Amino acid sequence: MEIFKSIEQILNGINDIVWGPPLLILLVGTGIYFTFKLKLLQIFKLPLAIKYLFSKDDEEYDDDAKGDVSSFAALCTALSATIGTGNIVGVATAIATGGPGALLWMWIAAFFGMATKYAEGVLAIKYREVDENGQMSGGPMYYIEKGVGNKFLAKMFAVFGVGVALLGIGTFGQVNSIASAAKIIFNVPSWITAVIITVLVALITLGGIERISKVAEKIVPTMAILYILGALMVLVFNFKAVPGAIGLIIYSAINPRAALGGAVGITVAIAIQRGVGRGVFSNEAGLGSAPIAAAAAKTKSPVKQGLISMTGTFIDTIIICTMTGLAIVLTGSFNSGLEGAEMTTVAFQQGLPFAVLGKYIVNIGLIFFAFTTIIGWNYYGERCVEYLTGVKGIKLYKFVFIAFVGVGPFLSLDLVFIIADIVNGLMALPNLVGLIALRHVVINETNEFFEKLKKEKKIAKDNKLQVN
Repeated sequence: MEIFKSIEQILNGINDIVWGPPLLILLVGTGIYFTFKLKLLQIFKLPLAIKYLFSKDDEEYDDDAKGDVSSFAALCTALSATIGTGNIVGVATAIATGGPGALLWMWIAAFFGMATKYAEGVLAIKYREVDENGQMSGGPMYYIEKGVGNKFLAKMFAVFGVGVALLGIGTFGQVNSIASAAKIIFNVPSWITAVIITVLVALITLGGIERISKVAEKIVPTMAILYILGALMVLVFNFKAVPGAIGLIIYSAINPRAALGGAVGITVAIAIQRGVGRGVFSNEAGLGSAPIAAAAAKTKSPVKQGLISMTGTFIDTIIICTMTGLAIVLTGSFNSGLEGAEMTTVAFQQGLPFAVLGKYIVNIGLIFFAFTTIIGWNYYGERCVEYLTGVKGIKLYKFVFIAFVGVGPFLSLDLVFIIADIVNGLMALPNLVGLIALRHVVINETNEFFEKLKKEKKIAKDNKLQVN
């Protein structure tokens, strides 16, 4: 036990260095830069992004449009990796360690992160290429190498990407949470959960991006809607407490000790660190993972895919994480002494008239969210391995990934999140450097697209007037 405590202390020290002020400033600063350079695109172009998300694009049926899956399927693959334990466990952990104010910092990071996610999507399509198996390969490692011209930094990203897939978001955190949820609602022993999840992951991931995207297209929208409806029920049944909860979140963001009685030692710096860190763990904006999935989209337009990618952060954090956080704060479950899924479960149980309903909504949602995250991150890690070794390394990687999935339920939740935070931060650094270096490419692509769109609308309007 002592050795594990020592390891945890060492990892906490490393985590504090990785997620120190420099990375937080770079992460949020990149989003702020793109927000203003792109003229608040995440506000003014969000309706257009949602329109593209749900409309059938002719490019999907165009033989000249390169790609493996539809833009919607690519987003679902990205969301499958994004919507996971961060939305249920991560929010609870952020509030437990950073106070209710951590949720405000999560919102701020997500708002600016939407612009970052847009830039990632644009560059993913701009610099993607076809691998030896005929599949699309793209993401930060490609736009860093081809756009920035720095192969060393590109390899660094790919190495850290494999690390996140194997040690961070991709395996341990998700499987651990699935095992915990299965035990809470079905009383299933961890080892049985480990076997079942490992077999299912093997069956799906060995089928490649087409099988992964098909599973994601079915599970992600269904579970997201069901979980959102459950969270909405909590808010509706407790609507009188919502304004007070929002007030506490805002007040706690700038005065966390006063909001929590001053006994927990939470500072504003800790609230910011936990909010931004868990926000990135949840929506992955700036991490560089989503553009790997975006690169597989069948489209000819980098800007269209960038807009669709941007909606991922909006859905993940602004909608789902907000609902989870409000449920936790308005029910006061963050003072329960519980952590992770148990804290969120108590919030839903207290917030709904039938406690058993809350238990099932949270934990069944968690099982499916976490499972899709595993298969999504398997694909991310695979693309990083392909970049480093070529297609020959993919098969070995998949078997190692599947083996790591089996280990997940037996690790401590605290240790899991510390490891995940460290590798997430290391992965984000080269990606953010690449985004900043290629900022003019993103801005020029965006300006050209909307100028062309403006001209097309004017021509269409003139033609309509002539006909009338």
